[in-house]
Amino acid sequence: MTPIEAEVLGTFLLVLLGGGVCANTTLNHSYAKDAGWVVVTWGWGLAVFAGVTVSAPYSGAHLNPAVSVGLAAAGKFPWGDVSTYVVSQIAGAMLGATALWLFFYDHYKATDNAAVKLATFCTAPAIARTPVNFFSEMTGTFILMLAVLSFQDPVIQTKELGDLPVGPGSLGALPIALLVVAIGMCLGGTTGYAINPARDLGPRIMHSILPIAGKGGSNWSYAWIPALAPIAGACIAAALARTFG
Repeated sequence: MTPIEAEVLGTFLLVLLGGGVCANTTLNHSYAKDAGWVVVTWGWGLAVFAGVTVSAPYSGAHLNPAVSVGLAAAGKFPWGDVSTYVVSQIAGAMLGATALWLFFYDHYKATDNAAVKLATFCTAPAIARTPVNFFSEMTGTFILMLAVLSFQDPVIQTKELGDLPVGPGSLGALPIALLVVAIGMCLGGTTGYAINPARDLGPRIMHSILPIAGKGGSNWSYAWIPALAPIAGACIAAALARTFG
């Protein structure tokens, strides 16, 4: 698998499962309806776990334009590869949102609330106030990026070969998944914690395109915040890491 294919596949899984927990807990006639915020945050964390586990050996499992930009700003990823990764992540997110729509097709038809349908694709603020919403998304991604830059790959100690790195496979994906759960549980209630431009933009594009009955608008006036604020937060974390690293 090439890095580009891995980023597409990993982000596809991230959005399908992450959007899936939103759809599962809000759309009419789902057995999981009204399961609550704890289920949503754990669902997103495990969605990250799945995406990272599958893609990490091939691409490093960025799955997030803010992570790609943040790693490049920290000097840990080539700037020349950022645009290719970002396009791949958005494409994977669009595919994941399309699969989500197909999976829950009957439940979208059975749900009348346009805001609920939109929320299964992308984020929106609980209280719309631009500076605070921007700060919320920036802060959540700052925490994510700072932790990503601080993680060390786990190792296995052997007598013959010394310390062997396990790498960022299923074991290395666990702390990232738990971090996303923590951000969602502790800070996610203000904006829905996109903390990932691709996770929000790709599905928002598909919401505007797909034939979803009674879907309403895609709230494009808000879309720039989950697109730009995570990148700002990641760059601040990268600057801090370079200063004190």
